Amino acid sequence: MSTHETAPSTPERVRVGLVGAGGIATVAHLPTLKSLESRVEVVGITDLDPHRVRQVAEEWGIPGRYDSVDELLSSATPDLLIVCTPPSAHRDAVIKGLRSGAWVWCEKPPVLSLAEYDEIQAEETSGGPYASFVVQHRFGSGAATLKQQVQDGDLGRPLVAMCNTLWFRPHSYYEVPWRGRWDTEGGGPAMGHGIHQMDLLLEILGDWSEVTAKAEALDRDVETEDVSFAIVRFENGALASVVNSVLSPRETSYLRFDFQDATVELEHLYGYDNSSWTWTPAEHRVQGEDERRRVMDSWRPAEDVPSSHKQQLSELLDAMTAGVRPRASGHDGRRTLEFISALYQSAETGRTIRREDLANEGIYYTGMHDSNFIYGSSRLAEASPSSAKPSH
Repeated sequence: MSTHETAPSTPERVRVGLVGAGGIATVAHLPTLKSLESRVEVVGITDLDPHRVRQVAEEWGIPGRYDSVDELLSSATPDLLIVCTPPSAHRDAVIKGLRSGAWVWCEKPPVLSLAEYDEIQAEETSGGPYASFVVQHRFGSGAATLKQQVQDGDLGRPLVAMCNTLWFRPHSYYEVPWRGRWDTEGGGPAMGHGIHQMDLLLEILGDWSEVTAKAEALDRDVETEDVSFAIVRFENGALASVVNSVLSPRETSYLRFDFQDATVELEHLYGYDNSSWTWTPAEHRVQGEDERRRVMDSWRPAEDVPSSHKQQLSELLDAMTAGVRPRASGHDGRRTLEFISALYQSAETGRTIRREDLANEGIYYTGMHDSNFIYGSSRLAEASPSSAKPSH
């Protein structure tokens, strides 16, 4: 008897296949699928570790246990393939899913380069299947409400923004072989951690036009950066600062948007609800405390929908039913990856990178990093025996 019983199969339920049986699958995706079992059924799972496949399948009542993505797709014929592998395996799994006729929902970061992203888009067909990527923070009621307010001009013109992902990952975190490497993870905290907050920043403020950045490996033993700073200009004229760190012991995820008539703030860690958001009207916008409270109440979301995998998957299932492109795919998904590519290019070249100058060839199209640029060079030099001062 499995720990998690599954609901009976019905023709209306979407058949789901899962690629990867690690932590993100068991902590986030399988509980999400269980909560939506009236709409989905998990028909198969695959992982490089057969023992892990059996263990997870038994726990969650998954009937199909497979040795490869190919076997999963051909035998279980899922309508939706969810990819929960390390980043370097995303491209191949997503493309195989699309070619089989399955829609795909892939964990972040989408892929390791803009070139790989474009390969995926080339496999999509009008009306589906489409590939979408996990960026669940844009799917809560707070983000939806603020985005609509920006579009309607309710808060005035956007002027200034801050986007801070200040997280902490100990040295032991990078003992996992694929972490902290360009060829397997595609980048450091800008690619694998801050991508959620940066995606939400772009969801609210729209397309960016240029970025100037610095990045360095200050403390962790990694090939990539462990911290980055960026200044961003948006097409609407707003300016934003972006910080991504895995060196910050008091962790927080913080976004602030300053408009002509209000400041809107979001502070949380790995997910938010309405209590995480604050709308503060400018003094010129209100007369007295009663009006201030009335205005603040009018700006808050009418319902409380937390950011979650569940909310994003629900919208994806709706898109599948309607045969339309889901959010967090196509241009909507590429924009954030373009920004990260530009951030690394700016940090490594010392130049401001304009979005219109992004190329469809070269180092920062086929990857995120110029191998001639060494992160942590000053730290490594200090640690080198040859750099030690002679004793007297």
